Amino acid sequence: MVQSAGGWLFDQVMAGWDVTVVAADLGDPRPLEILGVRARPLDVICATPVHGPCLQAIAVRTDMYHADERVRQFVLTAAEAGGAEIRLWGDVWPEDFDGRADSVSHRLSLAARAFKAHAMAAADLTGEPTADTEVFRRGEFRRPRLVPATLQNA
Repeated sequence: MVQSAGGWLFDQVMAGWDVTVVAADLGDPRPLEILGVRARPLDVICATPVHGPCLQAIAVRTDMYHADERVRQFVLTAAEAGGAEIRLWGDVWPEDFDGRADSVSHRLSLAARAFKAHAMAAADLTGEPTADTEVFRRGEFRRPRLVPATLQNA
C-alpha cells in the first residue's frame, strides 16, 4: 500500500480526508503513521455494519481483491451503493468490473513524495525512488444482468 498508493493517501490526508487503511495483516504501523493514515484490521471493519454513505474512495490491490472474499464483498457492497470511487492496481482486472479500465494518475505533491520516501524507508522498502505520480485503474462495477423469469424456465 505504501509503495503503490502512499503518496495519494498522504495527499488525501492533507486535503482533509479521513483516511483509513484496512488490511488483513497490519504489520508495523509506523509507515502508515508517517503518512498520517489510520490503520484498522480487516476483521474489525468487516464485522462493523456501515450506516449510510461514508466511503468516498477505495483503493485495492487486485490480487487482494481476488484472494480474499471479505475484501471482494466490501468493495462490491461499496460499488453497489454508489458514491465511492474505486481505484485498483495490479495485473489481473476483476471480472466484476467493466473491462474498460480508465487509467487514473495522481501527481504527488512535494510533501507527499518526501513523506512517502520516509514511509517506504520505515517499511524497509528499498529500490526505486519515489515517482512523481501514482497510477491506478478505475472501472465501472458490472451489475449482473437480470434474466426475465420466462427465459429462466425455458
